Amino acid sequence: MSLELSQTMRIVRRLMALVLPLRWSIAAALALGTATVGASVGLMGTAAWLITTAALHPSISDLQIAIVGVRFFGVSRGVFRYSERLISHELTFKLLAGLRVWFIESLAPLAPARLLDRSVGDLVDRAVSDVEALQSFVIRVLSPPLVALAVGLGIGCFMAWFSMGAAVTFAVFFALAAIVVPAVTWVSASAEGRRSTALRSRLGDAVVDFVQGMPELLAFNRSRSLRATIGTMKKDLARVERRAATTDAVTTGAGILLTHLAAVGILVITIPLVRSGALSGVMLAVLCLVAVAAFEAATPLPQAARHLHHQVASAARLFEILDARPTVFSAVESSTPAWSQPGEHSPSLVFRGLSHTYPGTTRPAISGLDLEVGAGARVAVVGPSGAGKTTLAHLVQRFWDPDSGQVLIGGTDIRLSDLDDLRRSIGLVAQNTFLFSGTMAENLRLAQASASNSELETACRHAALESTLSELPKGLDTWIGEQGRRLSGGQRQRLSVAQTLLQKPAVLILDEPTAQLDGPTALGLLQQIFQAFEGTTTLHITHRLVKMERYDTIVVLDQGQMVQQGSHSDLVTRDGLYRRLWETEHSMWS
Repeated sequence: MSLELSQTMRIVRRLMALVLPLRWSIAAALALGTATVGASVGLMGTAAWLITTAALHPSISDLQIAIVGVRFFGVSRGVFRYSERLISHELTFKLLAGLRVWFIESLAPLAPARLLDRSVGDLVDRAVSDVEALQSFVIRVLSPPLVALAVGLGIGCFMAWFSMGAAVTFAVFFALAAIVVPAVTWVSASAEGRRSTALRSRLGDAVVDFVQGMPELLAFNRSRSLRATIGTMKKDLARVERRAATTDAVTTGAGILLTHLAAVGILVITIPLVRSGALSGVMLAVLCLVAVAAFEAATPLPQAARHLHHQVASAARLFEILDARPTVFSAVESSTPAWSQPGEHSPSLVFRGLSHTYPGTTRPAISGLDLEVGAGARVAVVGPSGAGKTTLAHLVQRFWDPDSGQVLIGGTDIRLSDLDDLRRSIGLVAQNTFLFSGTMAENLRLAQASASNSELETACRHAALESTLSELPKGLDTWIGEQGRRLSGGQRQRLSVAQTLLQKPAVLILDEPTAQLDGPTALGLLQQIFQAFEGTTTLHITHRLVKMERYDTIVVLDQGQMVQQGSHSDLVTRDGLYRRLWETEHSMWS
């Protein structure tokens, strides 16, 4: 328990650091929250004094101040409460926006290397549910105990002025309601919170898998079994939430019981004082009702304890990911090379003594590679699956840094360049083109946000998308569906080419861009790419050995090592891996 408490305190300190920029809004919300409860206590106390004093039939002039006080506290309570809610909700929205920006900015440097073992559903659940859970950290966790502390001290001092025994009685029951009951709630919420968080994460994974894999599930007649699994998880989650609701009901009842016990205890202490003349009967009523009103500050604390546990669990899940060290960093004193500027001549691309092994594996993906791609040259990288072809693309883009060796662009080690400049200067057309749910124009402007419609149309024309645009009902403003599903495979690839054209890269990487296309479509697309990027240094990763004579150099990889290099006419006449791959490729179509 002490270990869990220490972990909770560490996470709370980190959350406090996140909300610190909003400290003045937090201070205003705390002050207004305290003033609201104070006004309630004042209203109850003043009304008690007024009613009991009026029963003695004094002069109306003796009651004027109390009458004004009742009106003041009654009106001010509403004003304070409204103002507190207004500031608190504005604070919540600001905090939520800040947390979302913080999470995304912290997550981006970790992709893709540190996120490979994370499912989409899990990341979405953390980015949405866990981040949203923290938005109420101030108003539901931080504010209630501070308001209760201020009210408890104030009312305790007020009671001590009239009766130390009444003050002690109030302090004991208030402490039970404000400390012991929330502590019990926190302990009971511990196991429930972990179970609820785990179930929610698993449920999110299952729902995302169901939605994304619906065609396959229907094809294999497995949708019913997955729906049953989701239903079971929902029942388990509902069971945990019912137990939490039962605990909430018990703690709420305990708070009400302690409130009334405090009133009874104060009566027991003060009645003898009234009989002895040490305390007036009017003040007996005031002290009792003021104590009852003060417990309004303790009422939210059990829920605050539950929210604390839930938010600590959510924060821990976020920190679990964000505490990972990125695999790559921008150089401390990074430079902006000339080749990163659009319009500059395409630079050379050199791999020098390159070796890299992925975490969790023992066999090197690349081992001792030396390769030079001249400025404006077109080089094909071929080899069997697992040969290390795609690893080259990852290393050029600095998704990983090599274990040893260098990647140089224009003679500059890419580790000395700013990451954003580097990745903005490298165009990638991959076999799996991810498109966002939006319009054609919105997806194209990912490459160049300031591009005009005419520039978008020009890029589409060079990527052979002109006929596609004319067929779409709204042209560039046509919604293309989730992941571009309203487009064919070839159209999605051409859209990726158009994006890259708008990017105006210094180096172009083609990573199996035609793997999912038929032969004629693939040849046509490659021809359009080569025409559009004539003169751009190009590294083409491919397993289709067709029209290989158009490459300046062909590099053959096997098990992470370069086993052959040369032109097509040279390699195809020599016995080796390239010739075997070429013969296998062409025998399939003969």
